Amino acid sequence: MAIALASAAVTAALAACSSQPAEEPEQAPAPLVEKVLDVPGFADFLTVDGDTVWATNDGRVEQWGVDGKIAATEMPRPCGTMALAADSLWVANCPDANLYRISTKDAKVQTIIETGIANPKGETNVVAGAGSIWVPSDAKGVISRIDPATDKVITTVEVDPGTFYLSYGLGALWAVSSDEQSLQKIDPASNAVVGKVALGKQPGFLTAGEGAVWVQEQGDGTVARVDPETMEVSGRVPVGENLIYGDIDTGGGSVWLRTTDDQVFAIIDPETMEVSERLGEAAGSGAIRYTPAGIWTSAHDNHTLSFWSRETAAEE
Repeated sequence: MAIALASAAVTAALAACSSQPAEEPEQAPAPLVEKVLDVPGFADFLTVDGDTVWATNDGRVEQWGVDGKIAATEMPRPCGTMALAADSLWVANCPDANLYRISTKDAKVQTIIETGIANPKGETNVVAGAGSIWVPSDAKGVISRIDPATDKVITTVEVDPGTFYLSYGLGALWAVSSDEQSLQKIDPASNAVVGKVALGKQPGFLTAGEGAVWVQEQGDGTVARVDPETMEVSGRVPVGENLIYGDIDTGGGSVWLRTTDDQVFAIIDPETMEVSERLGEAAGSGAIRYTPAGIWTSAHDNHTLSFWSRETAAEE
């Protein structure tokens, strides 16, 4: 009798299991579909402003949406990545080594601040963080900190010579010197370098997000992941033979890398440290910026901006 009852229990358990719905396999995300905008001139560096983007161009900065150009502001030669803060766009002007403050409401120049520009060739970053605007202002190794309430340089930070590349995130300002092959961590409370780590060949653009600082090692074709607390290189992702110029950003659980060779951009999984996707045909150098709705890229040699959207893909 006990054996019969046990057998019946097993049969019932198996029947219950078989009645449970099988788990459906996880669906892959919809592919990113590119919408191309023709942009005369030399559209290059990008800064996201809501559902629009600002781009540097020949003798002007321009605001674009997915349906076309919205506004433009003339200036001698905008250069490098721009910052968005205090209802203003902050743009380095290379030939005159100063900083333009432009209203995002009417695209008019509000003021011009004499800061100096560390790299007049234009590969540089202006960034916002800790209530301030940060500008690499002298190739000897100086970053200037501007208060947007007064439009004045309130202090300077001594850094490695040749520090041109900046990013703000994870509670600190991060600065790369390509010449010294270094990443420096700057504490905004003390305005001082509080950590440093050696990098590979020709480090360049960087981004702080997804739990780490990510730096293009342009001469090695790799992206270095740096632990923001220990200041150690905790991994490297090989992408191609080189990563000369291009751009990098984080968001939505990924690292977004604008490349020059092989593809328009690559997507890096920060957990597996592998390239998960490569999109587009190689289109020369340009910039990349993540938004929750999609990805903006520029291709100045092709005179285009592109918006890559999974929503567009789903609709089609």
